[in-house]
Amino acid sequence: MNMAQWLSIAVIVLMMAAFIWGKYRYDLVAAGALLLSLALGVVPFEDAFTGFSNDIVIIVGSALLVSAGVARSGIMELVIQRIAPNVSSVRAQLAILVIAVTIMSAFVKNIGALAIMIPIAFQFARRSNTSPSVFLMPMAFGSLLGGLMTQIGTSPNIVVSGIRKDMTGTAFTMFDFTPVGAILAVVGVVFLVLFWWLVPIRHRQGADIHEAIKIEDYISEARVLAGSTIVGKTVGDLMKLAQGDTRVTSIMRANDLRIAPLPDAVLKEGDILLLEGDHESLHRLVAQSKLSLTNERQAVSNGGELGAIEAVVAEGSPLIGWSAQRLNLFERYNVNLLAVSRRGERLTERLGQVTLRLGDVIVLQGDRASLPELLRDFGLLPLAERAVKLGSARNGLIPLLILVTAMGATAIGLLPVGISFFAAAVTMVLLKVIPSREVYWAMDGPILVMLATLIPVSDSLRKTGATDVIAKWLAEVGMSLPPYGSLALIMIAAMAITPFLNNAATVLVMAPIAASFATSLHFKPEAFLMAVAIGAGCDFLTPIGHQCNTLVMAPGGYRFSDYPRLGLPLSVLVILVGVPALMFVWPLQ
Repeated sequence: MNMAQWLSIAVIVLMMAAFIWGKYRYDLVAAGALLLSLALGVVPFEDAFTGFSNDIVIIVGSALLVSAGVARSGIMELVIQRIAPNVSSVRAQLAILVIAVTIMSAFVKNIGALAIMIPIAFQFARRSNTSPSVFLMPMAFGSLLGGLMTQIGTSPNIVVSGIRKDMTGTAFTMFDFTPVGAILAVVGVVFLVLFWWLVPIRHRQGADIHEAIKIEDYISEARVLAGSTIVGKTVGDLMKLAQGDTRVTSIMRANDLRIAPLPDAVLKEGDILLLEGDHESLHRLVAQSKLSLTNERQAVSNGGELGAIEAVVAEGSPLIGWSAQRLNLFERYNVNLLAVSRRGERLTERLGQVTLRLGDVIVLQGDRASLPELLRDFGLLPLAERAVKLGSARNGLIPLLILVTAMGATAIGLLPVGISFFAAAVTMVLLKVIPSREVYWAMDGPILVMLATLIPVSDSLRKTGATDVIAKWLAEVGMSLPPYGSLALIMIAAMAITPFLNNAATVLVMAPIAASFATSLHFKPEAFLMAVAIGAGCDFLTPIGHQCNTLVMAPGGYRFSDYPRLGLPLSVLVILVGVPALMFVWPLQ
C-alpha cells in the first residue's frame, strides 16, 4: 500500500473512533474528517464540496420532509382506530403495531414511520396495562426491516443505489429492493411477534420536561356539525373513540338546555359538548369526530400563520377576574381561547364564560407572529416550547396523495427519485402540510451535512485504490469460502460496522469495498451491494447505530445491554435468510 492509501484508511479509522467516542456530534465529526482529508491531500480541493450537490443528499432530505408531512397528518392514528378499536391482548396489539410500522417504513422514512406509531403504542400500553417497553423495541426493529423493502425506506438503500449508478451507470430502481426486503420483513415480523418475551420489561426512571408540565384536565368545547361522524350516535360511542383519554362533562342544546352526558344520550346536530382531557387527546377526538371547536375562528389575516400556545396566567395578569366573553377576546385581540385547565377543579361553565384565575393554564390560538407580544401584554408565562395542535385541523389525505404521486412517478419511470421527492417536499411546504418554521428541522440538517461531507471522504478510498487493497484482503479470506460464505462475510462486516458509524456512512465506506471484493472474486456486484445495504440497515444490537433504536431508548426505559437480547437472534436470522434470498434474486454470476 502507498502513503495515500494508508492516509485515506487512517482518516476513516480516526473518524470511526470519534463516532464511538461520542463527544462530538456526528456531523461535526464528518466535517472534521473532510478537513483532515483536505489537509493530508487525500481529497483534492476541487472535490471538497461535491457531496453537497450529490443526489443522495437531496433524496434523503426530501424523504425526511415528506415523512414528517405524513406523520403530522394523523392519518395512521385514524386508520388504527378504525381497524383495531378494542384490541386489548398484548400480542395482538404488538402484531398490529409491528406490522403497521413495518409496512409504513417501506414508503415513509423508517424514523418517520416509527415516530408516527409511538403515541399509538402508549395508548395500547395503557389499554392493556403493560409497559410501553414491550412494544417499542420490536417496533423499532420492525421499522428497520420495513425500510429494506424500497429505495426510499431507509438511507442505506438510497446511498447504495447512488453508488451503483456511479459504478455501473445504472441505479437500483424503487422496487429492486422489494423481493429480498419483503422476505426479510415477513420473517422478521413473525420472529418479533412470537419472541416478544425476549424484550425486557422496563419502566422509565424519570419523566422528561414535557411530562413534568403535562396538563391532563383541559376543558374545551366543541359543536356537533351536520357532517360530524357522531351525529345520531351516543355519548358511549364517542367515548369508545376517545378510548378513555377524553371525557364529556356536559351537553348543551338550544335555549341553554343542559343534558347529562349519560352513555346512552344521543348526540344531535348543534349540540355543544364540554370536553375534558389533555390537549393531544382533545385534538385527536375533535379531528376524528369532525367536530368544530366553538371558540375557533379565523384569527389570522394578511397571510399570517395560525398557531397555538400553552401558557399560565401569572400574578398581575390583566386576564385575572375576566372571561373571554367579557374581554371580547377575539374581537379586540384577534385571538381565540381554545381550552382552560384549573388544578384541582372541574370547570362546568361554557368556555367563554370561565372567569380566569391566577395559575390557570390556557391554550390561545392566533397569528403565530403576534402571540409572543400577546403573552407579554396578558402577563402569561409560556410553558416549555412544544407543538400544541388543538384546533389545527389536519387533512390527512393531502400528504398521503403527495406521497403516492411521488411514489407512482418514480415507479413508472416518469421522474428520477431525487426529482420526484424533491417536488413532493416542495409541494408539502407550499400547501402548508409542514409549517415553514419546521421545514429544516424535519429535514434533519446534521444528517444531511454528515452525508455531504462524508461522500468525498469515503470516495477517497476508491480514488486512492485503498478499496482495491482491502477487497484483495477480503478476497483472500473469501477464496477459501463458498459463494454464500463470501456474501455473508460482506453482510456481517456491514452489520459489525454500522453500530459505530451512522448507517448511511457505513454504506459509503463499505459499498466500494464490497464492489471491488465481488469483482476480485469474479462475481457480479449487485448482490454484494445489496448485502451492504441490508447489513447497514439492520443494526439490532445497539441503541446508537440507528436513529430508530435511539428514539425508543428513553421512552422504553431501555439499557444499552437490552438490545442484543432481542437483536442478536434477529441479526442471525437476517443473515441466514438474507444470503440465500440475495443469491436467488441477484445471481452472483
